[in-house]
Amino acid sequence: MTVHDLNELLLVCSLVLLVAVAAVRISSRSGLPSLLLYLGIGIAMGQDGIFDVKFDNAELTQVIGYAALVVILAEGGLGTKWKEVKPALPAAAMLSTVGVGISVGVTASAAHYLVGLDWRQALIIGAVVSSTDAAAVFSVLRKVPLPSRITGVLEAESGFNDAPVVILVVAFSTVGPVEHWYVLVGEIALELTIGAAIGLAVGWLGAFGLRHVALPASGLYPIAVMAIAVSAYAAGAMAHGSGFLAVYLAAMVLGNSKLPHWPATRGFADGLGWLAQIGMFVLLGLLVTPHDLGDDFWPAVVVGLVLTMIARPLSVFISLAPFRLPRREKALMSWAGLRGAVPIILATIPMVSGIEGSTKVFNIVFVLVIVYTLIQGPTLPWLARALKIGEDPSEAADLGIESAPLERLRGHLLSVAIPGKSKMHGVEVGELRLPAGAAVTLVVRDRKSFVPAPSTVLRRGDELLVVATDPVRDAAEARLRAVGEGGKLAGWLGAGGPRDNGSPGMEVPHVVKLAKKLGRGDRHGNTRTRH
Repeated sequence: MTVHDLNELLLVCSLVLLVAVAAVRISSRSGLPSLLLYLGIGIAMGQDGIFDVKFDNAELTQVIGYAALVVILAEGGLGTKWKEVKPALPAAAMLSTVGVGISVGVTASAAHYLVGLDWRQALIIGAVVSSTDAAAVFSVLRKVPLPSRITGVLEAESGFNDAPVVILVVAFSTVGPVEHWYVLVGEIALELTIGAAIGLAVGWLGAFGLRHVALPASGLYPIAVMAIAVSAYAAGAMAHGSGFLAVYLAAMVLGNSKLPHWPATRGFADGLGWLAQIGMFVLLGLLVTPHDLGDDFWPAVVVGLVLTMIARPLSVFISLAPFRLPRREKALMSWAGLRGAVPIILATIPMVSGIEGSTKVFNIVFVLVIVYTLIQGPTLPWLARALKIGEDPSEAADLGIESAPLERLRGHLLSVAIPGKSKMHGVEVGELRLPAGAAVTLVVRDRKSFVPAPSTVLRRGDELLVVATDPVRDAAEARLRAVGEGGKLAGWLGAGGPRDNGSPGMEVPHVVKLAKKLGRGDRHGNTRTRH
């Protein structure tokens, strides 16, 4: 590849990402899951599309899809709130095991008797489409407040049911006779147990290490968290367990462990998750050949109809029978079984294994996901309102609260650590004489935080959180450095720093020059300063 080719590739990738980001806005307004728009971008670029890119490497698609799925599950686990998921774990576990078994059996029977597929192909389709996608569900329900018991079950189910489904698809796609059902059940139970144990262990050890090891830069914490989550997948897979369950549980443990620099970590993971989804859906759109889908359209509609109207409701009502949930909530969860990228990725497994009729299986799954997402997605909010679910504010999910909206307010958050030899020791907060527009908002001392008063005396080892508006950010940092070097009399002793309320001292332009001389942190992020 030449430099010119690389430049063209980078240009195409950047344009695709820009279009995909714009698609997020479109999907939020239309109520359609963004996956359809990303798939559309891939189809438009591929065969029969505008650019006519010929791509038929199912093995590469599967590898990239697995990698993207690991990132998506890690991001989902990091965002899962334990207090919401904990009460839903038994119900989610039943849906992910018993529910999956019921769905596979009913859907496979329909594919065999109504569509005419042989039993291996029918079982593969039944297993592939039994995996739900929480991202698709919540992308159309973000404007409808739902009780946490419903969102918890749907979210946990989507994180758990990938593991048994992958095991089933791999077993059905293996050349040779399919193993007896009781052997498969034993293998699923063993792999889930191994994956769960490894995921919980890696998550706990990773959280313990991150809380007790100070990394040299705050930007390393998001990378470390994602690396720990991905290592859980690798360890689980190498131990012949479920790597997908391991990465989800490890990320969930990390996400509920109060790690340092958590807002930055959450934003980093969210961005990676979006990037993984965009790349995965565009690649899947490239893989499909639109003119080959016509013959498989009606078989996909028939299988999808049985899955949506019979298999999914049966799996929900039978699996959740012991939990005595209201019927209207079960009805909503039945209709909320949206399929996303996972079924399409899993449909590449029989293609890579060389199973007869695997291309037909892939086409049926592809059409099924698109058609029924178009039907279920826009109607989910309507169904929630018709069932009178989510209208009671007391049952609504948590409010969407921004933890640090400093960018919109043109503010900066400075983290200031006071080392042992700093002359800031013994200085009162009021004696810092920060410029108007800057204030010490929090003091962390002996691992306990409190809001300081003007008379609070600072000590060695304290960490201060200082909020400063954009115009006085440089002046505030320069004043903090000056007090750290010269103590409370820094302004009079020539060490620099502005005085409050027009009192004599250094002017702001001089302070800005001093700040440049002393060195500044990133103007667009958090600043960590030692005095």
